[in-house]
This record gives sequence, structure tokens and C-alpha cells, in this order.
Amino acid sequence: MKIIIKLIFVFLAGTLLGMVVNMGLIVTGYRLIPFADGMNPMNATLWEIKYFIFPFLARAIGTLAGAFFVAKFASKYQMVFAYSIGVFFLLGGISMVFIMPAPVWFIVADLSLAYLPMGWLGWKLSGQINHK
Repeated sequence: MKIIIKLIFVFLAGTLLGMVVNMGLIVTGYRLIPFADGMNPMNATLWEIKYFIFPFLARAIGTLAGAFFVAKFASKYQMVFAYSIGVFFLLGGISMVFIMPAPVWFIVADLSLAYLPMGWLGWKLSGQINHK
């Protein structure tokens, strides 16, 4: 029972860490590459390519950070937990497709590269083997 509670807290902490990293990069990106005057930031279909750099990095690195954290600190099932972070953030990415329209190329790149591959990479970078 004790191990289950620890794993739940590790998952929640990894999720929170990933969200903080994601939001930090989004804010940083908007400061480094501000929108042009009069541009609607809620309509990504009109964005230039430079405006997609930080949203993609935020999602990918946020997922990577969360997956790395859970794989490093979970006492069991490190790969499963790392992929779970990837799936959790993938669900958020899918919801963003419906909330904020974007070009198809970005949606495909984002959903296929920023979540599950980063969950796997987080697990691999942690150096943990999948103990059961």
C-alpha cells in the first residue's frame, strides 16, 4: 500500500513538473518572439513558422521533464510511468487541437513527436531499467 501511494505522488509530481516546464517555455517564447501588433494569438493558422518553435519545445520538453522525473523516482514500472506522462500530455495536446486551431503540419508534428517519443526518451535518459 505504501508503494502505491509513493507512485501516485511521483506521478503527480512529474505531471506538475512537466506543466511548469511547459508553461515556463511558453511564457519565455512569447517574450523572446513577441507577436506583431494587431496579430490574434488565438488563431495559430495565421502564424509564421517562428511562432511555432516555443509551443512545440514547451510541449516536448515539458513531457520529457515529467517523464524523466517519474522514471528516475518511481520504484517500480519506470517505463510504464514515463509513458503514462507521455499519454497524459498527449491527451492535453489533442484537446489543444480543438481549442486552438493550428496548421495541419504543426498538429501532426506536435502529436507525433512531442509526447510519446519524449516519454520514451525521458525513461531512457533516466538510466532506469523497468523493474517490476
